[in-house]
Amino acid sequence: MTSESIVSRLLSPSHRWRRPAPPEMPPQLLGVPEPWPLCVQQDPMALRYLELLAPLDWAHFPERDLDTHWCLPTIPYVPYVAAYLVKLDQQLMYMPRLRQFLVEHPVLTAVLGFPMPRGVPLSAALVEATLPTHRHFARILQQLPNSALQWLLDDTVRLLCLECATLSPDFGQAISLDTKHILAWVKENNPKAYVTERYDKAQPPAGDPDCRLGCKRKRNQRVTGEPRTSSNEPDTPFSNPRSPKGVPIGEYYWGYASGIVATRIPGWAEIVLAELTQTFDAADVSYFEPLMADTERRLGFRPRFGAFDAAFDAFYIYEYFDHAGQSWETGFAAIPWAQRGPARRFDSTGLPLCDAELPMPLKHTFYVCYDAGTPSTGALCLSFALPGADDHSLPDTASPLEQGRLCNDVGNQQRSAFATPD
Repeated sequence: MTSESIVSRLLSPSHRWRRPAPPEMPPQLLGVPEPWPLCVQQDPMALRYLELLAPLDWAHFPERDLDTHWCLPTIPYVPYVAAYLVKLDQQLMYMPRLRQFLVEHPVLTAVLGFPMPRGVPLSAALVEATLPTHRHFARILQQLPNSALQWLLDDTVRLLCLECATLSPDFGQAISLDTKHILAWVKENNPKAYVTERYDKAQPPAGDPDCRLGCKRKRNQRVTGEPRTSSNEPDTPFSNPRSPKGVPIGEYYWGYASGIVATRIPGWAEIVLAELTQTFDAADVSYFEPLMADTERRLGFRPRFGAFDAAFDAFYIYEYFDHAGQSWETGFAAIPWAQRGPARRFDSTGLPLCDAELPMPLKHTFYVCYDAGTPSTGALCLSFALPGADDHSLPDTASPLEQGRLCNDVGNQQRSAFATPD
């Protein structure tokens, strides 16, 4: 009781905010050629993952700032990223299992770059005492910047291009693009949970405020002659009318969607070339331009063939794979035709025809916010006739208000009536 007070020791400048000496980092073996230490050469698991991960260019990994003023040493991102790759390869579903796997293989843990004290033999007990907790592994994965993951995909594609140069000379020439929904872990997606405003897009779920409401499945196309069903058209009773409440109109969920561009090497593998995750309310076509830009950057050339579903039936996707002055066999996009209204007709010069069989030249260009910022064009009929009236024409100097005339079918759909608002 006569010794120096512990309070005075805590308030002493020599003990306040003193950063402990960091443990000595083991030599970074990822990306270092042989010869490796004897303990590594005698460990099959460490050799296996050195051969798998060492070819990556870890020297250019976008590392975080390690010069901090925290009271604990900062562990780089590289050991965590390498451990996550081991988790995928070993098909370990949960972080506690990953940590247990690393504890059981101390040499592998040191090879990945986790700090270990020098002068102490590697053992499971030492790794158990120095390895971060499984909660910290999960926390780092949640906070890992997207640039680090994109670098990992960049370097993986680079190595695959070098490997496939002789195996498949046409590597990356044919690609496919599709999206996959990711449901948010919220009660609004549970049909058994009582939620007053389940589909109110102005009120994001409290469990995941970043997610958005989107449609997973909704079929609104019907082939000519196909009977009406609940899947292709809502029921409209012709007698005994009833409330439409409860009639299914589609499957809506809160969450995200991930889009990928992949290519295939016959008889070997399917390889992801680009990835983009957005909220669920983003249209499928909004994935096309950013994903194809990343694909061109990683491959070094533009793919010649593409396969998509009907959601990507847009003119600018066909133009991307079209090669002017060359045969269609040199490149094309395989997309099912989306039945959006009647089939369009064109004249010999390529101008669209109105219902009165008159050509409609281009008059203006506009942008649709949900269509990936791609400009759309509007064409207007310049010559038309109204029943009982003389012929009229729209001059080239017409104002935007006059250019906004809307064409409607009249009678037998052979004439078009125009109305200009005041």
